[in-house]
Amino acid sequence: MPRSGVPGPRLLRVGPMSAAALTEARRTTLHRRVRFIVGFTITYNVIEAIVAIWAGSMASSAALIGFGLDSIVEVLSAAAVAWQFTRKDPERWEKATVRAIGIAFFALAAYVIIDAVLTLTGVEEVDHSPLGIGIATLSLLVMPALAWFEFRTGRQLGSRSVQADAKQLLLCIYLSGTVLIGLLLNLLFGWMWADSVAALIVAGLAIREGIEAWRGDVESPFEVLGELETKDI
Repeated sequence: MPRSGVPGPRLLRVGPMSAAALTEARRTTLHRRVRFIVGFTITYNVIEAIVAIWAGSMASSAALIGFGLDSIVEVLSAAAVAWQFTRKDPERWEKATVRAIGIAFFALAAYVIIDAVLTLTGVEEVDHSPLGIGIATLSLLVMPALAWFEFRTGRQLGSRSVQADAKQLLLCIYLSGTVLIGLLLNLLFGWMWADSVAALIVAGLAIREGIEAWRGDVESPFEVLGELETKDI
């Protein structure tokens, strides 16, 4: 027990391992993990994009088509990260990869806004889409775990591009919930306008994420979970 007036031992809080402190073996493991994540992401989202765009075209759903297009953006984003980590010095290509992800967000937003406006003005009518409801529900089950796993890996690696790609998956979670609500409101109450509102929310989220990616800002709600990794010693 410390004597009166003499401070006891201090508790030091240790944060996540910095990129500079990574051993070569650990870095290689994390690089391998990134390649696995983007490989799974590309495979899943190609299937999701095909189903969502097909279902959205059948139902004239701007939100569902936008959801499918976001899946394509996620494929492009994951491909950009995969390409980066095939380079001899991945860190050198960090800024260009993050900027490419930002541009993809802007392209998605532009299309979705146009399609949503056409629906709101009565140019297109929205039908029910049970298949769309199914694919949106599946994404709500798959994407949270994948996004957390990728963000945690990018955080340990100190890679902004990997963390930005994880934000793509986070956006997919938001989109899944928004699209699902819009589709259900249309199915249950015949509110066709709900689909367009959902689509415009999708576009707004895409613009916000695009701006943050372009600036290199990759803060994430998973930072809260990341703080749980710190330990007192």
